[in-house]
Amino acid sequence: MPEPQDSPTPPVERSLPAHRRAHQTARDLERYADLFAERTRVMRSSAMRDLMAITARPEVISLAGGQADTSTFPPQTFAAQMTRIAQESSAEALQYGPTEGFAAMKVAICGVMAAEGMAPDPEDVIVTTGGQQAIDLITKTLVDPGDPVICEAPTYPGAVPVFSSYQAEVHQIEADGQGIKVDELEALLDRLEGDGRRPKFIYSVPTFQNPAGVTLSGQRRRRLVELAREREVLVVEDNPYGLLRYEGEPQPPLYLLDGGDYVIYVGTLSKILSPGIRLGWAVAPPPVMEKMALGKQATDLCTSTLAQYFALEYFSEDRWRSYVDSLCDIYRSRRDAMLEALERHFPEQATWTRPEGGMFIWATLPSYIDTSDLLAKALGENVAFVPGAAAYVDGQTGTSSMRLNFSGFDEDRIREGIRRIGKVVSEQIDLYQTITGEHKLPEPKARQPASDPAAPGVADEEAAGGDVVPLRRREGTQPGK
Repeated sequence: MPEPQDSPTPPVERSLPAHRRAHQTARDLERYADLFAERTRVMRSSAMRDLMAITARPEVISLAGGQADTSTFPPQTFAAQMTRIAQESSAEALQYGPTEGFAAMKVAICGVMAAEGMAPDPEDVIVTTGGQQAIDLITKTLVDPGDPVICEAPTYPGAVPVFSSYQAEVHQIEADGQGIKVDELEALLDRLEGDGRRPKFIYSVPTFQNPAGVTLSGQRRRRLVELAREREVLVVEDNPYGLLRYEGEPQPPLYLLDGGDYVIYVGTLSKILSPGIRLGWAVAPPPVMEKMALGKQATDLCTSTLAQYFALEYFSEDRWRSYVDSLCDIYRSRRDAMLEALERHFPEQATWTRPEGGMFIWATLPSYIDTSDLLAKALGENVAFVPGAAAYVDGQTGTSSMRLNFSGFDEDRIREGIRRIGKVVSEQIDLYQTITGEHKLPEPKARQPASDPAAPGVADEEAAGGDVVPLRRREGTQPGK
């Protein structure tokens, strides 16, 4: 009887030596270079996605993501809902669905928006594969290469690769403690109009902004909506965090102020239910919605029917507001833990925002520290954050800032994560002072109020949700420690 032969290793499992893999990669790039579309030259990776493989390691404390803490969702509720789907609706849940989303899902989404005072027509809603796809579909629908798009500075790091992929000409307007500076926005609109150009849209995260955590003041919100109407320019309002408020009074969404004529609204269930189900939505005027639906057909045909059935089970129990309230209690405590840790472990030259809600704190270090370089050192300490340059289209601004997420870990892990970052920051400051001989600390920056008292018409209740807080000097400590 012949000896059994070893089964040949499938090609996909064969391991090439490192030098051959490198050679093959270079050769393949040259082979395919002429086939790549022009847009691939300006495509940019997502800073958060790049970190996913590293931060998935259990020893890494990742303050880089923007994920909800899904461990807070009751597993027995998840099991019961999926069991009901399997027993009562399995055939439908495993089938294709409408491109725009199930009618019942759109009604449920309108219920979520109603919690912030909005009352859209369900026919104006399209259910998307997360809020990220909504941003992509809007840009695909409206932007040709070279078209102007305006956004805040800093802006949502996940929007930067989208705008780059569609080759938009992106203009960023600085934001402060009250959000985007609308007077500078108006001046930019004037300049573009003088050149015979009109931006395709203004992109904004007005409430608990990602990445800075600040909230657009009521006065600026109203003026932004007025500008949209006066100039007939669309505004894309991205509102993932509006229901995650921990203190202060809410400001009306831009969509509510506008009524849906010039504001396209983007929402998601990623922050108030689960990012894993990949459910978001957009609300747009019917002509825009029609084109977005065509774009979605070409992209993925429809959003996951199983995910929509799960979400409908969740909303049918009518307990979602209680769950969101519980999230707010948890995240409030984590935000406070991070703020306390920043005060304890970050140097006196640092400043950071104090958000009234959302998931992020924006910290700024001395200008000689590049947080992209700092990240490599932080990863050596098994901690991660998003470097500030990822929130700017030019990739050159915001280099001394970082985005810190406080929703993903408990208080002890947050404190330890900030301690580790503070350690590498202090090492960089010590190195800089040794090299330059500068051992005297600069004067701490004055507290930047949420609203400018010198600006007329800005009421106290319209203060922004992101004060900038300088670290107070602690007695008995050495500079930079």
